[in-house]
Amino acid sequence: RRRSSGNRRRGSAIPYQPEGGKKPTRKLPDKGSGKPLKAAESKRLKSNKPDDGAKKKTTPETPRERRLAAKEMSEARKKKRKPHYSLEKELSLLWEKMRRANTGKEEKSKLISEALQKMKGKTLEIASSHVSARVLQTCIKYCSLAERDAVFEELKPHLLNLSRKKYAVHLVKKLLDNATKKQLEGFISSLHGHVASLLRHTVGSAVVEHAFQLGNASQKQRLLMEMYSTELQLFKDLTRTNASRLVDIISKLGLQKTSVLQHMISVIEPLLDKGNIDYSIVHAALVEYFTIADKTSATDVIQQLSPLLVQESSVIDEDQPASQLLKNKKRKRTKTLIPLLVRMMCTRDGLKIGVLCIKHGSAKERKKIVKGMKDHVRKLALDQFGSLLLICVLSVVDDTKLVTKIVIRDLQTTIKELILDRNGRRPILELLHPRCSRYLSPDDLACLNLTVPSLCSQSDDRDGTVNLDSNEEMKSSETMVTDNNASETLSKDLHSTPGSKKDPLVRRQELLVDSGFAEAIIESCIENVAELLRSNFGREVLYEVAVGGADGILNSLTDRIGALHEAIASVASLPKKEESEVEHVFENFHSSRTIRKLILSSPTFATTLWMKAMKSKCEMWAQGHSCKVVSAYLELSDPNVKEMVKSELQPLIDRGVLKCPGPNPDHKQAKKES
Repeated sequence: RRRSSGNRRRGSAIPYQPEGGKKPTRKLPDKGSGKPLKAAESKRLKSNKPDDGAKKKTTPETPRERRLAAKEMSEARKKKRKPHYSLEKELSLLWEKMRRANTGKEEKSKLISEALQKMKGKTLEIASSHVSARVLQTCIKYCSLAERDAVFEELKPHLLNLSRKKYAVHLVKKLLDNATKKQLEGFISSLHGHVASLLRHTVGSAVVEHAFQLGNASQKQRLLMEMYSTELQLFKDLTRTNASRLVDIISKLGLQKTSVLQHMISVIEPLLDKGNIDYSIVHAALVEYFTIADKTSATDVIQQLSPLLVQESSVIDEDQPASQLLKNKKRKRTKTLIPLLVRMMCTRDGLKIGVLCIKHGSAKERKKIVKGMKDHVRKLALDQFGSLLLICVLSVVDDTKLVTKIVIRDLQTTIKELILDRNGRRPILELLHPRCSRYLSPDDLACLNLTVPSLCSQSDDRDGTVNLDSNEEMKSSETMVTDNNASETLSKDLHSTPGSKKDPLVRRQELLVDSGFAEAIIESCIENVAELLRSNFGREVLYEVAVGGADGILNSLTDRIGALHEAIASVASLPKKEESEVEHVFENFHSSRTIRKLILSSPTFATTLWMKAMKSKCEMWAQGHSCKVVSAYLELSDPNVKEMVKSELQPLIDRGVLKCPGPNPDHKQAKKES
């Protein structure tokens, strides 16, 4: 009752007005009546009173006004959230001016100096912003040496922390690119004890790799040694040793092999789990790990590595045909999926990892690796180390149908380009003449014959397989090759690879002849015979095809090889033109030596060339580079060809135009070729 009596009915003071349909209005007390107003009513009255001094607050009505209001609100929030927001806006305006192509050097240097002056004392905060960090990168790229040193000194204590930040990492890499030798040495020294942890970091690993690429041999070794042992990670003086191989470091410093293995496993396993093995420093560490790993550990690492090799990631593809150029004549940059195995071929250590995984992987793992090469065979073939990886696949993988489908078919589509290329010709030469020291350097042969010592049986070592600790033995064996027969014997020994059950000659026959690849090579040589003869690299493929390949691999294609001999003789039979810019094949440096080798190696070719191009013209060709071609007929061991050319060459010898060969020309020629 108290509550009901105390609350008066508010509507009692407002008279009811049913007429006119108007809303009932509340009757306000007269001014000076003495009755106090309620708080809500007094507030409403005050708000209705016009105030000339206060601005009226208008709500945005048009879309443009709403956009401007939202922009103002966003700017206000950013100012509260970012302490240097106004500075960042000023730097952005300066950046837009300094990065223009039509900005002169003097004006650009003034803008850079102005921007650096504004950032002075605030560089650390600026480096962490995704907008202003780009301004700082541009300033470091174009500023003077004194200005760059000032920025480096200001950021020097914080470089390690900046290496872990998403946007600042690009600034650190730019500083390292433009750093002096002393500054780079100081940064690499600051990395001591943090290499393993940074490699596990998604962002920081790029900085370690960048420093590894920029450093000299001693600095690279110091960064790498931290991944070997806890002692090397703690004590900086131990890393300054002259030994480079892990086995030598263990023996020189007296480290325990088991503790080194455990530490390396603790470093490598997180990298394998994350798939963070794109970097050359990781490849170098893995190669050294395999030299001391036991059988179980090495097998586990290879099993973890093999699936990662075929994983694809999106990267910018710079190698695109000219048909995809844009209208403004700029090359279109698109992102393509490239497997890790292809990306690893940028270094020799990456090649070694790929070779070891192919050799010691199971048949199933090899199949996955070969399938992962699909659509990337051409790129591998034209690469220095990628071509060696293809050679390993062609000489190790037993599934020739799969290799033919993936590798051979892709090579066949660009056969002329491969024959004329320095690296592209090597997979073709591997099938024609495997592991020939004329086409592969000792370092290349050492990479192709790497094995993991703990995964190789004693029988493999007796057969001539070279492990990771016996590269010097392989190099010394290469110097013993003095003729073609010895080279072929060495190639047979080197082909006995672990994990391969098929006979090497059968594998070559299936990949080269049965697949139709040999016919395509011969046809390409016939069509481009003049160009290949004068080419420094194409002539080697032409020579191997014309002699039938090693071990008589092309004996079933004698008719097509005869057609190639006819094509070479036809080019040689063309008349010599004094005013022509193109040299005759007998006078060209490369072609004259190739034809000479063919005469000495193939009596069939020597007969064809004599009958079609040399007969009754020897006196004309007995001078200059062409003299080597004529003299080759005097060094032949085939009696039939010797008897055929004797009547024409003997008068030239009697007159002193040609010199009679020495007592043992075959040995002399073999020594020259070796």
